[in-house]
Formats: sequence, structure tokens, C-alpha cells
Amino acid sequence: MILEHELKAEDIRRQTMKTLTENITLQANGYRCTTEMVLDVIVKASAESSSIEAACQDLKEVADSNTIRDYLNAALAMTELGEQEAEVNAALAASIPMSMKRDGIEVAIDFHDEPFYGKRGDLLAMTCKSRAKAGTTHFTRIATAYVIWRQVRLTLCVHYVLPGQEKLDILKHLLGRLKTLGFSFKVLYMDKGFASTTILEYLTEQGQPAIIACPIHGKQGGTRALCRGRKSYLTPYTFTDGTQATLAMIASLVPDKTGTRRRKWLAFIVIGLDWSLDTIYHEYRRRFGVECSYRLLRRVRASTTSRQPAVRFFLLGVGLILANVWVFLRWEFARLMARGPRRVEPDRLRFHRFTRLLIRSIEAIYGTVMSIQTHISPQFVIY
Repeated sequence: MILEHELKAEDIRRQTMKTLTENITLQANGYRCTTEMVLDVIVKASAESSSIEAACQDLKEVADSNTIRDYLNAALAMTELGEQEAEVNAALAASIPMSMKRDGIEVAIDFHDEPFYGKRGDLLAMTCKSRAKAGTTHFTRIATAYVIWRQVRLTLCVHYVLPGQEKLDILKHLLGRLKTLGFSFKVLYMDKGFASTTILEYLTEQGQPAIIACPIHGKQGGTRALCRGRKSYLTPYTFTDGTQATLAMIASLVPDKTGTRRRKWLAFIVIGLDWSLDTIYHEYRRRFGVECSYRLLRRVRASTTSRQPAVRFFLLGVGLILANVWVFLRWEFARLMARGPRRVEPDRLRFHRFTRLLIRSIEAIYGTVMSIQTHISPQFVIY
């Protein structure tokens, strides 16, 4: 006999608030504005991908948006960015299911950039320079570690990247955090941003299997010279500093704008694996789940005009936390009752439904604005 249960909107809000309040030290003790109210406004703004201003104007019984922002700015100082990062990581880890195994996990590691438009020198010192994109060359950069297990895909570690920080140090920080949580790694999948000889040597010394996307450079020489023939192949390669590696050169066929399939070469650094070329290519494609996490982040990231790096990082962190809460609830409440490995029923709790239920629960508490005040009497009748 299968018992039917309900996952209500308030249950989703309660789990979200529990995750935030138990890990984030954001305090508001006004006569009207409370910590719970501040977090509810931030969660609503995040779930709607709107601003704190818009969320406050939409709710009837909340404090003014300036009051909410004042508490947020007071709690988030640039000098305490390390403590803030630790709190966000603790909140991310709170969504690990009890049934999730910790050994032999596949991990995807990547960088994510958010455009930054500030001009102050002290703020620019907290951003990283890169190629021009979205009208700027400065970006708030984070590095994330994304765990892959069955249909559970969680971002369990995030690190605020400072300019000039060594990539090997960033990698050690992320892996160290996951090891603290009790995880051991079967394979690491990393983007080309981590393709460096120092990381290659470190992973080889540690005996850690990994696949790293390798950029194709040069016009005739370098890795460009390996893009030859019509078939994929494995080859030894020596970098300019003398470091030796095994490269998998994958000849993929990608449709262009006209729909014609054209050959596009992909290069991967292979460490400690004896997989076939097809296995390397298809297993690395699973890494693109981390790109999906960034797409979800864009859907649950509160917009802001604040130039404060700590505030911008906090709002990014809340978006990642909301995505993790959705994965946790989906795994716990939307699994199919069948023999064999547990599988999630895809249509049971889609991400859009999760955010809508979360928004409705908050609106039910504070009420919504259903009219606006006008200064001019209408000249027509609305039926």
C-alpha cells in the first residue's frame, strides 16, 4: 500500500528558511523588521529574479526596501568575506541527502564570472580582469565544486576568487572543503580554466584521476598542430615547460548556423585513466551539469545595483542555496517507489514549480499589493 503525502508551499519555505537561519548570521532586530522578514524578502527577490526593491513593493506587510538593504549592508562587510564564504558553504552542505554516498564521487569544478561595473579602486581590487564581455572587463569571480551522484547534482563548495590567486590554491581549497565533508573522488572534471602544468603535476603526484579541458592554441604549432586527420586519437604531448601529459584529441561533428555538420576538435588532458576515447568524451559531457547549475543560478539570483562585492557574493550564494534546496526536496519527495536504484520522477517537482510555491508561501504571510494609488480620477469605467 502506497501512502500519499503532500509537500506544501509552506513546507518548502520552512526548509529554505531552516537552511538559511541555521547557517547564515544575518540579524535584524528592529521593532518591525525581523531576521525572518529580511530573509523572506531576499528569498522572494531571488526566486523571482527581481530586486529587493521590487519584492518590498509587492508585499504589503514588510519593512521599507531601504531598511532591508541597510540591514544587509551592515551584516556583509568586505573584511569578513572569508567568514561569509564559510557560512554559504555550510548552508550548501545542509542539503546533502542522508542516503547520498560519500566515497567514489564524481566532481566537476569550474569558474563563473558575474559582470562588475564599479569604478572605485578598492572595489576593483576585489574583482578579476578578463576578456571584455557584457560591457566590462572586470568580473566578480567564483569557483564552485559540483558533485555528481545519480540524479542528485549539488554545488557543495563555492570560493570567492581574488585577483592574482593561484589556480592550484583554488583547487586545493575546493577539494579540501569536500574532504572535510567526507567525500572522496573517483574522477575530477575541470574546465580549461584549470588547464595548467602546476595542476597537472599536483594531480599526478596525488594519483587523482581527472579530465581537464585543454585550450587549443597556436596557428600551426602547439596544440593546434594536433588537430589533424578525421578520427579521434590519444597522443603524448610535452608542454613548453617540459611537462608531459596524455591528450585525448576528439574530432566531434557540430552543426553550424546552416545546419551543416562540421568537424570541431576538442582536447582533453587525461590523468590516471585508461578509458576509451568515446568514454572520455561522453563522461566529460556530464560535467556540463555544472553549467546547468549556473543557468539555475541566473533564475534565482536577486538583481542588484550594489557595487559591494560582499553583497553581490551573498546574493549569488543565496541563489546556489535555493538550487540545492530544490535538489534535496526533489530527491526526498519526488522519487519513484520501485525496485532497484531510486529514480526521481521528473514532472513531480520541477524547478519552476519549486520557485512558484516558495513565492506563494511568502506572499501568503505578508500579503500582496493588489492596487495602486492614483492622483487623477479615471475618465472611464472598468468592468
